[in-house]
Amino acid sequence: MSSRTQSAIIWPENYLPGTTDNFVSNERIEKGITASQIWKLLNDITKWQTYYRNCDQVQAPASGSHLQEGDVFHFSTFGFPVLESTVRESVALTPGLAGRLAWSAGLEGDADTAVSVYHAWLVEDLDGGRVRVLTQESQCGRPAADLASSLPNRMLLGHQDWLNGLVAAARGAHLKAETNLSSVGLDAYARVPRQGES
Repeated sequence: MSSRTQSAIIWPENYLPGTTDNFVSNERIEKGITASQIWKLLNDITKWQTYYRNCDQVQAPASGSHLQEGDVFHFSTFGFPVLESTVRESVALTPGLAGRLAWSAGLEGDADTAVSVYHAWLVEDLDGGRVRVLTQESQCGRPAADLASSLPNRMLLGHQDWLNGLVAAARGAHLKAETNLSSVGLDAYARVPRQGES
């Protein structure tokens, strides 16, 4: 991509940032790796636990490990029970166009416990041999509002861990034991390292 213009997330109306109970945005722009290297790790759900500690009980969709629009998959994160997630957007990375991945998920309940989320990713090559990885999540419901007002912000820290792990994995590094979440005493959101992880 030779333009200085960067891609943006395409939001469903009911998840438009600024209108929901919680919104976080995390981004990395790096040199020395490509969007293709990142995409291979992000789009393959079986790779997530190799670079992101804040997810567990990952179950790939029936179609296979590479997420496609309409796929239903499961995982747990941020202390929530296993979430059923539906892929809403999966646009493979192509020269000059960003790769896009987005899913929605939710937990049923009453006014105090129900939550719905939309999590979106962009991966794109930038001029100068750089790659941009953007992840944003918008949430509705009382648990989302509670997350938004909690300090430290678990969602912001956890998603930065996801980005950091993704970039490190693309560079061939192993998952580190120390994360943003663990550094502020939120170890409950980071699973125990597996063999081969540092």
